[in-house]
Amino acid sequence: MQSQSSSLGEFDLIQRFFKTQSELMLAANPGSVRLGIGDDCALFKTEPHEEMAITSDMLVCGRHFFADANPEWLGWKALAVNLSDLAAMGAKPLGFTLALALPEANPVWLEAFSKGLFAIANQYACPLIGGDTTAGPLNICITAFGSIPKDKAIRRSGALEGDDIWVSGTVGDAGLALAALQQEIDLPKTDLEIIQARMHQPNPRIKLGIALREIANSALDISDGLLGDLKHILKQSNKDAEVFLDQLPKSATLRKLSADIQSQYAASGGDDYELCFTASSSKRDVIAKISADLNLSLTQIGSIKSMQHSAPEIHIVGNDGKELNTQEADLLLKSFDHFV
Repeated sequence: MQSQSSSLGEFDLIQRFFKTQSELMLAANPGSVRLGIGDDCALFKTEPHEEMAITSDMLVCGRHFFADANPEWLGWKALAVNLSDLAAMGAKPLGFTLALALPEANPVWLEAFSKGLFAIANQYACPLIGGDTTAGPLNICITAFGSIPKDKAIRRSGALEGDDIWVSGTVGDAGLALAALQQEIDLPKTDLEIIQARMHQPNPRIKLGIALREIANSALDISDGLLGDLKHILKQSNKDAEVFLDQLPKSATLRKLSADIQSQYAASGGDDYELCFTASSSKRDVIAKISADLNLSLTQIGSIKSMQHSAPEIHIVGNDGKELNTQEADLLLKSFDHFV
């Protein structure tokens, strides 16, 4: 964070960078929010036959982002990762709270951060409705709220034998961008500029999640790596899966690299925030229409199988059409661990 002396107190900070913009948003589109920032709690008006989805994500400086990260991008991403969780369950955003620890109340940093935060909040009609600020190591925690028709939430536990496995968009670019920024891999500057947005400003697939309410049997968002995250569906559904590496959707930038690197980042790169979902093969035509309506690629990458052993397994078919051995597969099943 840039160093700059400031006499901003907590309530001045909230009023200047967050409360005013939140009130403008609510005045223009109040939706289900009856009371926003300014009291001990926010108030939602709940509709009959609706359920509320609630999710929280924390971004910690040095763990989830660099200390010199662009604050505008950081504001966007902090909310985007929560909206992606709502999307995975088919929820429509209602609002969010923000808990923010700051080493100092730097107006320049806060101006940029709030600009990015409210840019995505307005795009998805998701107002800031409360939270807290304090001094401390830079830490951003958002809790987002969404609504879903009763019993229509798409859970991880619903995958059925014979389901197709689908992925939205492309996967691997965010992980590739991080590796390039950490100088673990060499990329031309123009290629890095193209894919950096995937890492810094992901687009939560809200419209897709809502469209899949009656279609998908299970779903999650890809935050820690495609195959590692897919295993969460398998564990909760007590199923195995077969996945084809050559069907993983990759960007033109990723496809410039070797086949091994393509497979590594597409299979296990994190921070994609695309949706992985399963659906009956009878739904393929409907899914194709959703893809066309949303102008969003949806790619079938494999299928759900019955579980053969005591723990779920992903059988990975390589580019040569042969199943990878255990050692080869393990390299692609690694996912981000917040405590490693």
